[in-house]
Amino acid sequence: MLLFSSLLTLCLAGYAQGVTVYGQIPLGQTRSADNPQATTAAAYNDTLLTPPAVPSPAPARAFQIQVQRDAANTPGLSIPHNGGAFWGFSIEMSVISQVLGKNSTHLYVPFLNLMSNLIERAGGVMIRLGGNTQEFATLVPELADGHTFGKEESGSNQTTKTPAVLYTMDMFYMMSNVSSMLNVKWFLGIPFNDSVNWRVQIAENGQQILGDNLLGLQVGNEPDFYQEFGRRTTYSPQAYHDEVGALIQVIDANPNIPVKNKLIGPSVATGPWTPELVWETGFIDTYKDRLYCLSVEHYPNNNCIAMFTPESGDAVDVQATFPSYLVHTAAVDLVSPYLNSASLAVAAGKPLIMFETNTASCGGFQGISDSYGAALWALDYGFQMAYGNFTHGLLHVGGQNVFYNPFTAPPTNQSTFNQWTVGSIFYSTIILAEAFGKTNTSRIVDLNANTGSVYTPAYAIYENDVLSKLALFNYVDDASGNSDLAVSISIPTAGVPASVRVKYLEADSVSQKQNITWAGQTFGGRFEVDGRFKGEENVTTITCDQTNNACIVPVAAPGFALVFFDTSDAALSIGQATQTFSTSAYTKGHNTATVDPLVLATSNGHSGSDRKSLGSTSEGSKTGSSVSSAGEGMTVSGWTQGLVVVVSAWVGVQFLLRN
Repeated sequence: MLLFSSLLTLCLAGYAQGVTVYGQIPLGQTRSADNPQATTAAAYNDTLLTPPAVPSPAPARAFQIQVQRDAANTPGLSIPHNGGAFWGFSIEMSVISQVLGKNSTHLYVPFLNLMSNLIERAGGVMIRLGGNTQEFATLVPELADGHTFGKEESGSNQTTKTPAVLYTMDMFYMMSNVSSMLNVKWFLGIPFNDSVNWRVQIAENGQQILGDNLLGLQVGNEPDFYQEFGRRTTYSPQAYHDEVGALIQVIDANPNIPVKNKLIGPSVATGPWTPELVWETGFIDTYKDRLYCLSVEHYPNNNCIAMFTPESGDAVDVQATFPSYLVHTAAVDLVSPYLNSASLAVAAGKPLIMFETNTASCGGFQGISDSYGAALWALDYGFQMAYGNFTHGLLHVGGQNVFYNPFTAPPTNQSTFNQWTVGSIFYSTIILAEAFGKTNTSRIVDLNANTGSVYTPAYAIYENDVLSKLALFNYVDDASGNSDLAVSISIPTAGVPASVRVKYLEADSVSQKQNITWAGQTFGGRFEVDGRFKGEENVTTITCDQTNNACIVPVAAPGFALVFFDTSDAALSIGQATQTFSTSAYTKGHNTATVDPLVLATSNGHSGSDRKSLGSTSEGSKTGSSVSSAGEGMTVSGWTQGLVVVVSAWVGVQFLLRN
């Protein structure tokens, strides 16, 4: 915030000083070049799977859903959803510099735009910086050449082979600068690799710098795997319980951690342990006054063999696995093991958060994790978690070498001509945000539609105790049109409105990766994303038959429809977020950043002596000749270093001027 305030003062005062801009092509000009060859990095994998055959017997194409107008007459509703977007993000610490920005003065504009679109719909979003790498993360006074992040060998034998992260104080200022512009709240994790010499600097500095924007501190990441991963010789739920108690004693004795009741646990992966084994230690009763929330982490499958030991030949067959993501039971089976934990959380007055999840651990599956089918899966999973009284879920974000990212910056060496890439599941986060809205009153129920067909689930959403929306799914893939649905909605006693309005998530096939649209808009294809929606919003109006108490809503095969009963609902008018961070000037071949000449002249960006040092710090990051493709991005290197430092500052100034 100090940076942005200072820049605003300088700009308003008309103060000028010298800035060096490297390698710039004059604004408004472009340079043509042959498109580079496609990358082989997992985030840009081209695998297209064969959609499952139409099921036999097929689900009924025309069926009725009868829903009550009032929540009081609707059994089984969830607790009210509140606290911003249901889906947030869990960003692996080793890739922060690929996602948020290089440092506190160089934030990535596409990331800000993506979050702005989500926040406009939901009011806020939760982001965790953590994962396996948090367990060995260490604060250091400085890193060579001015880096904010570094890494070293952790010595862990865990499956994902993640490095130990080194970070400087600038990480906290980076987070704070994001929150100064957007309503982003954060989670961090206290390292658990050394329970004798606790490293609590992340708690001290997080609370001091982030204040209320730091929601909580995770105590242990998947502790049920500590013994298997060699972090403890022997380990048990009781041992974990006792270590949390020991950490609390350290926190209580530390005056630099003034807020002492924002811990998060147990974050078990439901691998060697179930959550119940931790609850049986008395964890909730003992620590509930110290907890922000209860947490678990879980993935439906893993791709660890293919990613790390493919020579074994035992990798998951992705084509055979694909159909398992395209049925309602996938979501139901993921949530059902946690229904007891959800009940305990409600009784204790604590949120329950799925603190890390995605399509599969170890990076997800090629052909599945970035498909339209995965978007349907993430929608169903999110609705089902909310119905099961989870308060939030965090989708995990990795680097270039994973398949499941909601969003991915271009490789560093492509950042002067490529933009970002949005994964299909980011559309799911947008849609759930619109479905639940910003009233903090949304309650969800699984309707067991179409006599419980696993291919055509449906949910009702009530706001302020009145029917607000219906979510309709069609998992069947059938280009012939013979599996398209005609869903007849009726409301007993109250009757249907004169019309409803419908937003559709559309793609030609469940295996499709590109040309996915939400209400006619898209973020763009691979390497084309600046974080803003493209195209005109298209909301369908359907006239209802009030005489026969029926609104008939079509849903394509495959397809998803969000039906709005209140035709004045604010979400219907939201296409592109009103608060955006512009990326419209021309540089080396593609649009990258709009820079006010006055701000450019008064920027205090990095100097020529240190600009070469700000490279990627993440395991698996690409360099030079190994990765390339057509598109556009804001992860910069070389000549754009000085320019985009200015852009980050300019974004903050523009926000302050507008607000």
